[in-house]
Amino acid sequence: MNPILALFLLLAIFFLPADRLTRKAHKIHQRILTLDTHADAPINMVKDGFDVGERHDRVRDKSQIDFPRMKEGGMDAMFFAVYMAQGPRTPEGHAEAKAKALKIFQSISDALKKHPDLAELATTPDDAYRIEKAGKRAVFIGMENGYPVGEDLSLLKIYYDLGCRYITLSHFANNAICDSATDPDGPIHNGLSSFGRQVVQEMNRLGILIDVSHVSDKSFYDALELSKAPLIASHSNARALCDFPRNMTDEMIKAIAAKGGVVQVNFVTDYLRKPSDEHRQALNSIRMAGVGRVVTPEMRARLDAKEDSIQKRYAYERASVSDIVKHIDYIVRLAGIDHVGIGSDFDGGGSVNGMEDVSEIEALTLELVKKGYSEQDIAKIWGGNLLRVLGQAKVPQ
Repeated sequence: MNPILALFLLLAIFFLPADRLTRKAHKIHQRILTLDTHADAPINMVKDGFDVGERHDRVRDKSQIDFPRMKEGGMDAMFFAVYMAQGPRTPEGHAEAKAKALKIFQSISDALKKHPDLAELATTPDDAYRIEKAGKRAVFIGMENGYPVGEDLSLLKIYYDLGCRYITLSHFANNAICDSATDPDGPIHNGLSSFGRQVVQEMNRLGILIDVSHVSDKSFYDALELSKAPLIASHSNARALCDFPRNMTDEMIKAIAAKGGVVQVNFVTDYLRKPSDEHRQALNSIRMAGVGRVVTPEMRARLDAKEDSIQKRYAYERASVSDIVKHIDYIVRLAGIDHVGIGSDFDGGGSVNGMEDVSEIEALTLELVKKGYSEQDIAKIWGGNLLRVLGQAKVPQ
């Protein structure tokens, strides 16, 4: 943006009454297509009795996403994550991960069949715009952690045919594809494994976006060098503002942009603002508790209760909507307006003061308006950039 024009816009906005700003943001929010590249709604959708077509209470039901609240908030499209915690890197572990992943895909399919008037599966940019015009929610599918791929390359085609359009190569621990940014035992492949290199090439061939959130720095650069398509970081922030290993360094952000990709800003407090060492250690102890193990429902309930307790204890450190925009601003200044987006991590730990669930996302649009972003820029941030990259995921062979 031209510096003089930017200054003029900021001055104009400063003198606008608050209610006029709110009305302006609302109109923009209603006109643009909003897309969130990382949401963990399926964590609830696989639970008995949970219906994503019904409105839920955020606190009582421990839910931040359902179709009614998406509509209330003006959220047009979301990538629902087929999330898999890292378990044993064994044939049995891989078989179990595959079975669980297929169950999650089925839960999404069942929900869309049950509520065809509320939402549809989307797999292309055109789908998103078509479904939005029909007044329904567009549900894309991503896979968080390549663990369900195991060591079987043929599974990528199966997941693609079920609607998967990105795969986060790893999660909190190393898998057969690559090293993670946060495995307590350190790297085992020194980046991408030989199998992981085949995975990247096959994802390019099929048209599955390569997501580098959670991967180690070496894995990131290996994927960047090998991929012929742009990369995305579906839910990552700027490491310069919050020093955490799964956030992106300045060099990574610029490298993603140079390849045409997008960094999608995350709403998790400890990736937005650096927490105290005590707070981070407490959170890390929970996140790593199930690594390499089979996590039973009872164990998961204990870990969830412990995390709730930690979040209440450190509530004073919690981030706000303005912290999200600080990361957006930083990435825009570093890489340009075409290389930033939104990946909330709702239902997976994402929420900030002033934006607790999907029904409240207009608060982010208002903050962007206050910062002087134009409607065109906000449309890019809220979905246009990611949809551009999705259209480039398939590489001609």
